[in-house]
Amino acid sequence: MAEPVFHIVLLNPQIPNNTGNIGRTAAATGCRLHIIHPVGFDMSARARRRAGLDYWHLLDCREHTDWESFLAAEQPRRLWLYTTKSSVPHWDAALAEGDHLLFGRETAGVPQAVHRWVEQTYGPRHRITLPMVTGARSLNLATVVCTAVYEGLRKIR
Repeated sequence: MAEPVFHIVLLNPQIPNNTGNIGRTAAATGCRLHIIHPVGFDMSARARRRAGLDYWHLLDCREHTDWESFLAAEQPRRLWLYTTKSSVPHWDAALAEGDHLLFGRETAGVPQAVHRWVEQTYGPRHRITLPMVTGARSLNLATVVCTAVYEGLRKIR
């Protein structure tokens, strides 16, 4: 398989429809999808068929048992954490082909230890956000991933 334009990294996703939509975005854009367990749903081929994910065979997807095994296997050269706990807007990020784009669980984001790891490894400006108006709590995970990927593609092409 060709080298992916971006690596979409989902840490402990909980909602199968979001993961399915994100998988479709990855397949359509030439990104590799990384799913870090545990997840909140059945990932078996039978469950994917039942959910109508008939394009899954087109997807470059790697599953990892946990955060540490993901880091050991992938050793990301550059990684960007998308979070509501940042004031650095996505458009200020200097995305490059091959970057890892990390997204947390729908209900809680990523653990504080991962926030610290990103800051220590790449610096605080690698924690980025899609700005929202005051009072808005968050956006749907699949929406954020799609926005991030397509804005990233616009920036690098």
